[in-house]
Amino acid sequence: MIHLEQFVRPNIWKLKPYSCARDEFKGEASVYLDANESPYNQPYNRYPDPLQVSLKEKIAQIKKVSPSQIMIGNGSDEPIDLVFRIFCEPKMDNVVTIEPTYGMYKVAADINNIEYRPVLLDADFQLNAGKLLAATDEHTKVIFLCSPNNPSGNLLKRTEMQKVLETFPGIVVIDEAYIDFSSEPSWLNDLDKYPNLIVLHTFSKAWGLASMRCGLAFASEEIIGFFNKVKYPYNISELTQRYVSEQLFEKDAIKNRWVELILGEKQPFINELNTLDLVEKIYPSDANFLLVKVKNADKVYKWLVEKGIIVRNRNNISLCNNCLRITIGTKEENKALINALKLI
Repeated sequence: MIHLEQFVRPNIWKLKPYSCARDEFKGEASVYLDANESPYNQPYNRYPDPLQVSLKEKIAQIKKVSPSQIMIGNGSDEPIDLVFRIFCEPKMDNVVTIEPTYGMYKVAADINNIEYRPVLLDADFQLNAGKLLAATDEHTKVIFLCSPNNPSGNLLKRTEMQKVLETFPGIVVIDEAYIDFSSEPSWLNDLDKYPNLIVLHTFSKAWGLASMRCGLAFASEEIIGFFNKVKYPYNISELTQRYVSEQLFEKDAIKNRWVELILGEKQPFINELNTLDLVEKIYPSDANFLLVKVKNADKVYKWLVEKGIIVRNRNNISLCNNCLRITIGTKEENKALINALKLI
């Protein structure tokens, strides 16, 4: 059991959320004169469903969870920010996470004036649960874990993550933005087992819908209730809701095919990279990208930019000295990169 009142900020626990017109009326009507909308330019003159009920029902079928366990955000960054706003008292509480990892956790901590405690992974970018838990104290409200991790690309060891979930009394966020590219099961299957667990997914990666800005948080119905309480009323536009809803079942099979194509390109791409003298190491990846250690990453990055090829320079990130993060693209895109690297 987890007693959320111990972790939710007192002002959030007592917060009376904004009640919008679409909250107060449920169902369909023939005349809408409640929200001061224009009567023209149907259907986009109407405010969108603030709780995205129809879209959540479709997502629930695909993800095998209850609609009440879903929060839809403006990208994954919105639920990440909401975690800080719900659980962490500014200037008092802290969060603990791994290092290196997705940079928005620290940005969100800084914006919300929350102490951010990074714990360095080992040389293989793996988690030591004991070391991570040792960084927590009575003011630690949240632990963030990204698996597969960004920028390293690897899955964190499940046994170590399980130790964190079973030992830490607060909220554990597992960011699975790249889980579709992994052969390991999602932590969604464990939502009912761990009431302190929040799992993040996104439509930006495997689904090819990055421009839609549609991220997902999965948690207990009680935690989702606080997300709904604190989020802005109309955080997901009608355009996004309609488009993503139309794409879900039509694109589910296509998404799986895209994943197969990307993973099919992965090993040949690795093989080509390994033939290059400038490549020193390619780290194991369970995602749709590779972390590649090269000779003089800054020089290689600038050379690629001159050739119109953009990768991510991670040279200044912990444990990523002289590393580039390279997304696996189409066969043609991967070939263009290899050919450019051969000319250095």
